[in-house]
Amino acid sequence: MLVSALLSPEGTPARVLLAWIDGAFELVVSPKLIAELERVLKYPKLATRIGAHETTELLDWLARAAISADDPSESPIAVSDKDDNYLVALASAENAILVSGEEALLKLRERFPVLAPAQFLATLRD
Repeated sequence: MLVSALLSPEGTPARVLLAWIDGAFELVVSPKLIAELERVLKYPKLATRIGAHETTELLDWLARAAISADDPSESPIAVSDKDDNYLVALASAENAILVSGEEALLKLRERFPVLAPAQFLATLRD
């Protein structure tokens, strides 16, 4: 969701990020999440749109402003995309809602608190 917010500053993920900046909720990050974000932002397709300096500033800002949590060892629910298990584990360990546009995560809705960005914004308004 963070990458989507950066790529589309007028989109729903960007509005979620702005809500966090405005104090509507607390954002939780972990070393694994920060490392994945750093890795993804270095993809050539993204690196041409988000420069190395901006990536560094973003990662530093998240490390300072978000709640930093340790990476949990186990996910309570297996995700079809195994690379996303750590996100479920982190959200579970922190009693947090997972906000994502990824279909593999959204399929967990019946068993785990995961919301698409638009649904999350709606809950903030309610």
